Amino acid sequence: MDTVRLNITLPEELAQQLDKLVGPRKKSRFITETLRQRIEKIQNEEVQKLLEEGYKARKEEGLAMAKEFEPIDLEGWDEY
Repeated sequence: MDTVRLNITLPEELAQQLDKLVGPRKKSRFITETLRQRIEKIQNEEVQKLLEEGYKARKEEGLAMAKEFEPIDLEGWDEY
């Protein structure tokens, strides 16, 4: 995998916590994994939002289709 060197700025306290947690030689890997997880979460949330909007937009259409086929769906069933 190709890599790119970045120069980032962090609050001092956060940088110290990172050092204590992962050590000085594993920061890049930790930051990479954390960014991947966060980006994946954001992308999944966006997809979920689009799906919700799509379902809401098609709600009336789905209800109309269900009502249209209701007599056929119930055909052959005993009435109680």
